[in-house]
Amino acid sequence: MSHKRIPKRKAAMAVGGVVALGAAAILLPNANASQDGASDGVAAAPKTLKAGDASDLATRLAGTLGDAYAGAWYDGEDKQLVVNVVRGENTMALKVRSAGAEVRWVDNSMTELEAGAGALKSEATIPGTSWAVDPRTNKILVTADSTVTGDKWDQLESTVENLGSGMATLKKSAGTFRTFASGGDAIFAGGARCSLGFNVTAGDGSPAFLTAGHCAAAGDQWSDQQGGEPIATVDQALFPGAGDFALLTYDDPATEAPSEVNVGGQTVPIVQAAEATVGQQVFRMGSTTGLADGQVLGLNATVNYPEGTVTGLIQTDVCAEPGDSGGSLFTQDGLAIGLTSGGSGDCTVGGETFFQPVTTALEAVGATLGAGGAGAGGQAGGQEQGAGQDAGDGEAGADDQAGAGDQAGAGDQADGQDAGTGQDGAGGQDGTGTGSGRHSGQDSELSRTH
Repeated sequence: MSHKRIPKRKAAMAVGGVVALGAAAILLPNANASQDGASDGVAAAPKTLKAGDASDLATRLAGTLGDAYAGAWYDGEDKQLVVNVVRGENTMALKVRSAGAEVRWVDNSMTELEAGAGALKSEATIPGTSWAVDPRTNKILVTADSTVTGDKWDQLESTVENLGSGMATLKKSAGTFRTFASGGDAIFAGGARCSLGFNVTAGDGSPAFLTAGHCAAAGDQWSDQQGGEPIATVDQALFPGAGDFALLTYDDPATEAPSEVNVGGQTVPIVQAAEATVGQQVFRMGSTTGLADGQVLGLNATVNYPEGTVTGLIQTDVCAEPGDSGGSLFTQDGLAIGLTSGGSGDCTVGGETFFQPVTTALEAVGATLGAGGAGAGGQAGGQEQGAGQDAGDGEAGADDQAGAGDQAGAGDQADGQDAGTGQDGAGGQDGTGTGSGRHSGQDSELSRTH
């Protein structure tokens, strides 16, 4: 890796794992938003916005519109913010258009949708279920994994039906919700392997990094090599509950901790943290599966893991597998968005994946991230750094792992599950996320993988 660090220390902690990447196409956002009833022929055309700017605008409009606001999402194809406005609120719709966003009339207010989510929490907090408001459908998206059967399924289905027609959509997932502990760079404690998310500066000015909170259960001291000397110590951690994040401080206060994600042959500078926006194109880096991309599907998601309920997460269709826990979720222009928490499926069949928002984690632990020490919620300042440049050939990293054996420890110690056999492409794969050949070989560019 580049830009590293202390003498005689393997350069292993510049956020993200070194992988050999596949796919040659440079990322192009592909979100498509329906805009039924969005225009009455009065307002000017919506502004063209970057995803980060759209997120800021959505936050401002949510405060301005009050009860008329019913969510928003980013149309990546047209690069516009689409804002849901409760039908009949014409004055508020004009404010949306004046601010440069597109209006879409809807029936369900955000208050009604949040009340529905509250009913699900009280009546259907069942392990293997999740829910999040989907602004593109103006409904609550409820998902049940393969373990939700029999009476549990009947209970969930009945709760959804009782919310009323047009309030929720119930979906069955073929996989099983689990945390992805077992990877950017691989980090180790006990028998567990997880992923470093983002380098940050702790409140006292010392170098540190963020990862998943459920990883901290494996031990207080973490290494950049399996069985190696510790390089970082858990300072704060939360899981389950109102998040899934941990702050680890580097044991050597002279450690250089660059704000970047290494995606294999190139690094993406991380400028600042930012809120996610539904429809936004995002990348995930992890030590098991390397680089993957997809879209944000929902915000403030609730996930009922076997270990307990976690709230306030980001729901995406980005794939992940055991060993990717804690890994970085970021954008093409260098915004830190999330930390990998868990989900279902894998990078062969896909699935649902959930992420801890970086902004919330930074605020909770009192850390800062990005150029000039910028903290949570900032913007990238219009920079388009790091993405889509020729990176040369992807490199293979140093920390060779046996995959399944490492993962077993993560399941037993970090997650309390049997995570261990063959789920992260077991069998002599290296800890850099080359996996099962999904990201091997070709042009190493920040690129779409599915």
